[in-house]
Amino acid sequence: MNRAIHEGQESFGGQQAKQAQEALPTLPNNPYLLLTPGPLSTTPSVKAAMLRDWCTWDDDYNSLVQSIRRRLTRMASRRDPEAYTCVLMQGSGTFSVESVIGTVLPEGGKLAVLANGAYGQRIAAIARTLRIPVAVADFGEIAPVSAERLEALLAEQPDITHVAVVHCETTTGILNPIADITRTAKRHGLITIVDAMSSFGGVDIDMAELDIDFLISSSNKCIQGVPGFGFILARRAALEACAGQARSLSLDLYDQWSTMEKHNGKWRFTSPTHVVRAFDQALIELEQEGGVSARNARYAENQRRLTARLERLGIRPLLAREWPSPIITAFYYPETDKFSFQELYHRLKQAGYVIYPGKISAADTFRIGNIGDVAPDQIDELASAIESQQFWT
Repeated sequence: MNRAIHEGQESFGGQQAKQAQEALPTLPNNPYLLLTPGPLSTTPSVKAAMLRDWCTWDDDYNSLVQSIRRRLTRMASRRDPEAYTCVLMQGSGTFSVESVIGTVLPEGGKLAVLANGAYGQRIAAIARTLRIPVAVADFGEIAPVSAERLEALLAEQPDITHVAVVHCETTTGILNPIADITRTAKRHGLITIVDAMSSFGGVDIDMAELDIDFLISSSNKCIQGVPGFGFILARRAALEACAGQARSLSLDLYDQWSTMEKHNGKWRFTSPTHVVRAFDQALIELEQEGGVSARNARYAENQRRLTARLERLGIRPLLAREWPSPIITAFYYPETDKFSFQELYHRLKQAGYVIYPGKISAADTFRIGNIGDVAPDQIDELASAIESQQFWT
């Protein structure tokens, strides 16, 4: 099975990869469907891929890492893949964000953060913790960021050297207009950093088209792997300029990349081998589904059905119709004294669904994820389970 897996990698689900997938043992279904922004529900074959052990020094394993890096780079930069590279980093997605902020900003650099939710504010908090000068343009929680505000900020603080923005801010589910932001930043000669944690693999992104220097995502989001590592896609020339700048040993992005480049996929420190193998399987399944465009269509249909069904119950989405992403949807609490989110949460969990609490301060909300191994008919079943409750009758 090991050789069949490796021979099938580069074909994205060729016959040998398919045979390897079919050889994996099947696992029982989970007791509930995760309707969250990640970790999320994964396929039985992704879970089963973790059932064998790997050696971090073994050539087979390191070749698997190199294959993953190549495929991610091609996904992110179809127009000019040779100008980009990929680094895998242990830990949650926030570890990868911190590795970028702590390595890419040189001494004397200054970061502008466009924030409209918890994850933009987290980038600013990382910069402050690392004693990096930071300027925050705060857009509140329910409006997209804008290039106009960035222009004004750059006029006020011309010493800004880097700009960071979250693509899909899962605090609300809003999808920010990153093309406008990166275009403005590049007109001022700035380095661009995009947190695409919850969008990469589920929303089409071309780094060359969008002029993104550093893009960050995670194993357990739209590619539908399991938690354990993040990855950074970088313009090769921009990353090469970062040697010696890191403020951390473990999170030295340049050194992690340099080691992987020189030693055929070797990580500097112990890597999450089982998670990496599961991610490889998830990449195969993404291609078998039809790639990012097909996955985006499924997520969008999940979001459309969910919103339509809940609106019929009088449960209103938080965001204006033109702003939501297909990743996660925030809803206002129903306008009834009978409603209790905790009660709804526990009832739905008993019925086989786990949803998410709200995260904004301006209103009482809850959130439902549209991503993961979730089909539109399962969204219909979830909506029927919510409708069967007695909070709004």
